Amino acid sequence: MKLYNTASRQLEDLGPIRPIKLYTCGPTVYDYAQIGNLRNTIFNDTLKRALVAAGYEVNHVMNITDVGHLTSDADEGHDKLEKGAEREGKTVWEVADFYLQEFHANVSALNILPPDKEARATDYIDQQIALIGNLVDNGFVYQTKQAIYFDVTKLSDYGKLSGQSLADKLTGARGDVVTDPHKHHPQDFAVWFFTVGHFEGHTMQWDSPWGKGFPGWHLECSAIIQTLLGNPIDIHTGGVDHIGTHHTNEIAQTEAATGKPLAKIWVHNEFLMANGAKMSKSLGNYYILRDLTERGYHPLAFRLLMLQSHYRSQINFTFEALEAAQHFLLNLYNWAETSHQPHLPILPDDVITPIKEAVTNDLGTPEAIAGIAKLTHERPSSQLLHELDELFGLDLAKRVDITAEQKQLIADRETARNNKDFAESDRIRVQLTSVGVTLDDSPAGTIWRRSTI
Repeated sequence: MKLYNTASRQLEDLGPIRPIKLYTCGPTVYDYAQIGNLRNTIFNDTLKRALVAAGYEVNHVMNITDVGHLTSDADEGHDKLEKGAEREGKTVWEVADFYLQEFHANVSALNILPPDKEARATDYIDQQIALIGNLVDNGFVYQTKQAIYFDVTKLSDYGKLSGQSLADKLTGARGDVVTDPHKHHPQDFAVWFFTVGHFEGHTMQWDSPWGKGFPGWHLECSAIIQTLLGNPIDIHTGGVDHIGTHHTNEIAQTEAATGKPLAKIWVHNEFLMANGAKMSKSLGNYYILRDLTERGYHPLAFRLLMLQSHYRSQINFTFEALEAAQHFLLNLYNWAETSHQPHLPILPDDVITPIKEAVTNDLGTPEAIAGIAKLTHERPSSQLLHELDELFGLDLAKRVDITAEQKQLIADRETARNNKDFAESDRIRVQLTSVGVTLDDSPAGTIWRRSTI
């Protein structure tokens, strides 16, 4: 299997079949996941399914960020969980639990396979503190009144994932920036915030050898990976927005603390755009999955729309595109329903081979989905549908047969047509249409289809 490695900037063969350690960055549970976040979730799921299809056993860990992620992806602004609690008049724990449940509902609707381990950052505070201790012992951090910072100048290859040197990085200015004047370098990042000054009233705080506080956002991933998977892991994923800051800082603190690489292969998906801009909560140009379903769109139509583009390509979301994906999904379901109609010619099971080859070649889902569309002129076997579902999670094999009574009506209609009793034939067609079953007459015989997803 081949994947594009952000670190090497080239396609790399994953190598011999073996257990794969996979880590995917999960949600920050302070608000509903917007569909740009869910594109990443679908990408992670597609990668996992492709690995399994290629013969690999996958040990998959996903984090849940429920502390420490500030309103900037760097060290600026307020903790997102605290802001969520203020917005809703709840505790941070209630906010985290509620939006984690909402995230679980979304991934269930999208047929996302669960990770082997879902790790909440607040369950790994001790491990994060231990990691800071290693950084202290190795001389990579320094302490101010506000925080403990990682000194990026002490790591010669800091920024290697993005290809940017420290000299190339620019410091942005934001209205909500709270700058620590005692930071040595603008790119130094906090591994531990103290509950003083700006964060004096922070609800979530723990004791540490250096004082009460809470961990920086980047620390949780390094600690969870080290604890549950061990370094180095095989594959680490995330969105392209994680490359320059979050993943760069993960790499830095892990290598400085352990002397080992964090991951062998880094795989990143591109943005989901809206009106030419990245879809994001901060810009207000986003939708959540409920916005789509309330307009009558099936969650798996959104999944199919994401699969029709390569994960390394930006997608400009429109409802016109989603409408087309929903129509395509219904066509695929109608094709899947022909598996229950044995009078039609059947496809050989080996037609899935080029589809699997496309998916295992850097997740070539556009070519794979186009390959499925070319098969829809003949009846699929149940085995083929199950294999396609294992790859794409579209529930093709779940399209059930029509009832015995409906089959008898189709047979009665055939008799009426053979007897040239077209009035009776039309009456039966209308009767079936009223319950959502439409009929097409073909040289191979009558084909029934459902008119809705």
